[in-house]
Amino acid sequence: MSDKPKDHYWIKSGFINILQNFSGVFFGFAGFYVLVRLLSKHDFGVWTLFLSTTTILEAIRSGLLQNALVKFISASDEHEHPDIITASFAISGLVSIFCITAILIFAPFLSRLWDSPELVQMLYLYIAIYFFSGLQAQFNGIEQANLRFNGIFLTTIIRQGSFFTFVVVCYLFSVEVKLIYLVWVQIISAILGMSLAFYYCRRHLQISYEVSKMWVKKLFGYGKYAFGTLISSLLSGTVDQMMLGALLSPAASGAFNIAVRITNLIDIPGNAVATIVFPQSAKRMETEGKSAIKYLYEKSVGTTLALVVPVVVFLYLFSDIVIHLIAGEKYNDSIPLLQITLLYCLLIPYGRQFGTILDSIGKTKVTFFVVVVTATLNLVLNYFFIQSFDVMGAAYATLCSNVVGFIIAQVILKREIDVSIGNTWMYMFRFYPEFLEKYIKPFLKNRALK
Repeated sequence: MSDKPKDHYWIKSGFINILQNFSGVFFGFAGFYVLVRLLSKHDFGVWTLFLSTTTILEAIRSGLLQNALVKFISASDEHEHPDIITASFAISGLVSIFCITAILIFAPFLSRLWDSPELVQMLYLYIAIYFFSGLQAQFNGIEQANLRFNGIFLTTIIRQGSFFTFVVVCYLFSVEVKLIYLVWVQIISAILGMSLAFYYCRRHLQISYEVSKMWVKKLFGYGKYAFGTLISSLLSGTVDQMMLGALLSPAASGAFNIAVRITNLIDIPGNAVATIVFPQSAKRMETEGKSAIKYLYEKSVGTTLALVVPVVVFLYLFSDIVIHLIAGEKYNDSIPLLQITLLYCLLIPYGRQFGTILDSIGKTKVTFFVVVVTATLNLVLNYFFIQSFDVMGAAYATLCSNVVGFIIAQVILKREIDVSIGNTWMYMFRFYPEFLEKYIKPFLKNRALK
């Protein structure tokens, strides 16, 4: 009987999180599908560089706060929650001031670096988005820490769905789209998302009258390494596009982004599983020890691989057809890029759960150093490979750095919790008959009885 609530949590939470990640990637992907037809190659490249920059700015704040907020609320008594939440808001405010100042200083420099004059006004307007998205991130983190995900799912739908609706209307009615219009729509979407996130977390939003120095120190002490990890990870994922924009052109960055967008679809299961695993592993570490964490890692990676591998094989075999259907023949140069990026997609489930598990057991410093090494290697390889192999150099560099990061992570996990790569593939192959027995056959049986 005691297993049923756990099963219910995993099934319900897993379903909501897969829906959330699917909807997020769907709207992002569908919006991209329309934008590559609405915008010129140059404008699409500039939009890609804008998104790469703003993604890093968002990560600076969420990396420093979100995992720390979720971990400490999940593992602490309820009477401590107001102090934790207040301390998190205080740190968020300081980080926001720092990032807004950085935008004001560096926007003109980035505009010159990427030969994109329109980027200055876009980044200045983004400051409003940054404010509202910061509040939303805090509200979503509080909800996640309380093992609830409905609001997170709906805010994703509202924010990305409203942006997608705008670009579709422009496409259907042949409305000229300027990049600055897209930023204004994002501002409106951020306000809507923040309001909805507040509505869903308001029951758990308990604020203290004073900022606890102890909790500020704890949150920052934990979050500084998670922050460094996420920033390094994002730099590793976006530095190729940024360097293509600087060394070649915004159009080259846009071509590479198309391959990345397609492979982002493969991240849906991994993102969903990581969101569920993190609060669970933080609790289990306190009650059951490292043996439970070992099982969580191997099982979550195996389940993710079971969902990812068939998609990777399909996309690799039909990469030319996929590119033509999604972006059109003017992006033929994205076909070989997609084939290379698909190869390191097989390593992503290992890396994502590596960070999730080590962060949850308090080894954020280790995760930080691994990701910094991988990101630095990616940066160096991109610089030399792009000059030697043109656009393909970015794909080769990212593949090589991911392989090195995978090897380092597995050595550490073997030492820390004795994980086995073989077990992950065992769980992957077991997933198919288990899914058939537990879900497909009962479903078909019930249908037959009706």
